[in-house]
Amino acid sequence: MSHYKVLNDYISNLDITTITSERKQTLSPLVEYVQEKVSNGKSIRLNFICTHNSRRSHLSQIWAQTIAYHFGVRNVSCYSGGTEATALFPMVASTLANTGFEVQMLSEGKNPVYGIKFSENEHPVICLSKRMDDDFNPKSDFAAIMTCSQADEGCPFVPGAEKRIPITYDDPKAFDDTPQQAEKYSERSKQIATEMFYVFSKIQN
Repeated sequence: MSHYKVLNDYISNLDITTITSERKQTLSPLVEYVQEKVSNGKSIRLNFICTHNSRRSHLSQIWAQTIAYHFGVRNVSCYSGGTEATALFPMVASTLANTGFEVQMLSEGKNPVYGIKFSENEHPVICLSKRMDDDFNPKSDFAAIMTCSQADEGCPFVPGAEKRIPITYDDPKAFDDTPQQAEKYSERSKQIATEMFYVFSKIQN
């Protein structure tokens, strides 16, 4: 059995009928952005932005990259950043590991670096907390996807972004150090995965 069978089974069981019509409207600018790039044979760069680049933006970055690969949408590069840098919250890494990703800590310290792999033959997604304008991230020709309301309100302008798309998620941080922590992180991860599945399922290659 492939190491990634657990992940592939998880993806196959995502249920897009759980997405409300209101939420589909929120997702439609992202569908349009990706489709336009695909139709014109252009690279797709998506930078998921949140305040601390610690939870939702990383989950969105990883799921978007993974689901794009799942649907064979090529030339997709996903990034994440914050209005400030903190650290990837460890519960995010363990939530992804439980879903079937191969998670490696590449360096330790106050802002550890993780490699998160979704396929045997693809590069891992390199995850660390960074500002949205970090050198790690694209400088132009990208869509800025605002994953939290604070960043959405606090960054009316994202330098270099050709499109700014608010797709905000509730912060699982509210459940840190509570008995529901693991369940709530898993729930948020699944919501993001399901919505990215919906987005990329709409793309005509």
